Amino acid sequence: MTPSTLPTPSPRVAARPSLVDRLRYYLPTILIAVSVLLVWEGAVRLFNIQQFLLPRPSAILEQFLGEVGLFVSGQGSLLFEASGATLYSAIGGFAIGASAGILVALVTARWTIISEALMPFAIAANSVPIIAFAPIMNNWFGLTNPASKMAIVAIIVFFPVMINTVRGLTLIEPRQLELMQSLAASQWTILRDLRIPNALPYIFSALRVASALSTIGAVVAEFFGGPRATIGVFITQEAAGFDFARAWTGIIMASIIGISFYTLVQLVERWLMPWHVSFRKSG
Repeated sequence: MTPSTLPTPSPRVAARPSLVDRLRYYLPTILIAVSVLLVWEGAVRLFNIQQFLLPRPSAILEQFLGEVGLFVSGQGSLLFEASGATLYSAIGGFAIGASAGILVALVTARWTIISEALMPFAIAANSVPIIAFAPIMNNWFGLTNPASKMAIVAIIVFFPVMINTVRGLTLIEPRQLELMQSLAASQWTILRDLRIPNALPYIFSALRVASALSTIGAVVAEFFGGPRATIGVFITQEAAGFDFARAWTGIIMASIIGISFYTLVQLVERWLMPWHVSFRKSG
């Protein structure tokens, strides 16, 4: 058999994990979560821990299902109304901060001197805690205006997105850049065909972090005041009224919003980057 007639090996395609494989992967997480809840329930009952210190998971679940029942029946649930308002602030701030971060990164990555001048300020501003911005934004936009919460979320989201995007746009393989330049590619062509595809993993890594930060930022900003129908105010007022089981339902809703937001970003990432090695390995 001559070399020209040798069979060409077919490329290996990662097998898509089955349902059993996925269950096996998530089983340890599920078992740990269930074990923690059981220990929590048992400890509260055994040691007679007071509700204002730590309510039972069963009591929290009962309150949460009651809120779900009110929402489904159309009677109106303050918890779900508050969740909608907080989600609106989180998404609005996320969109503003992420868009501004990517836009500024595109500008600063084009001119190195601007990037070197702005990066230390960006890193320093990123280390400022959320609570430092809340009183200022509430004073600027108004205590009950959702724009004040969106502004805080946008500030929190802006810096990690900008820093990661600049890294993705500038950390290019020298050989790839030399090849594009040897083909007389314009700066726009290099940006479109080389820099942006290289930056996408960095951008989505930042967006995943920012999706969780946006929910945290919106809720923490609401602790400093806002309409009654927001999760931060809901938790604060229910805790002040010693209805701690109901206050914990607000924490559950904030977690659901954060996890859902993170999952949505992951789905968009998988849709836009099916070629990335992490997805090819997972099948």
